[in-house]
Amino acid sequence: MESEDKNLVKEPFTEYGTYSYADYLTWEIDEMVELIKGKVFRSAAATPRRKHQEVAGLLHSRLLVHWEGKKCKVYIAPFDVRLPVNSKRNEDIFTVVQPDICMVCDLSKLDDAGCVGAPDLIVEVLSPGNNKKELRNKYEVYEESGVQEYWIIHPSEETLIIYRLIDGKYQPSRLFSHGDIITSECIPGFKLDLEEFFGKID
Repeated sequence: MESEDKNLVKEPFTEYGTYSYADYLTWEIDEMVELIKGKVFRSAAATPRRKHQEVAGLLHSRLLVHWEGKKCKVYIAPFDVRLPVNSKRNEDIFTVVQPDICMVCDLSKLDDAGCVGAPDLIVEVLSPGNNKKELRNKYEVYEESGVQEYWIIHPSEETLIIYRLIDGKYQPSRLFSHGDIITSECIPGFKLDLEEFFGKID
């Protein structure tokens, strides 16, 4: 039976297979893929749209400047984030994602391969075709893993929504857009003026 999700990788992986980070490390493929609860997903687009890249790059640079000389680190994709459930052994990790941006304040979670454990903040910039994955599959694993804030930016509509983890469950903000100034409980002192921010994106 054909999968309803076109992002699910069928070759050389099987639709019904379950894969670990140990498997992931053996694959020699040109495209970026992610594991979500053992299932393999390819990037929605081999090359992200220009506006996607501008939004991700500009926000990444703002966060880098904010944290310069301070404790937290900020990374932009490609960057492996492993989300273990019970064990940190490669064979026991079944979720490995490549967020557009992630911020890690517990530096013990960082190693040469990337991050093992939940970042404090994850930002996903939507691309055509990946909305289903970001809004459902990743939402679930980020919530379960304890990512404190999950931002979703829609570059075409120039909107942003923030999910904050409260008592183990995500609570959504209202939909932010032009005229709003964003603050974050994870980033003390940081402000993002969406009018100014999106105004820099052609």
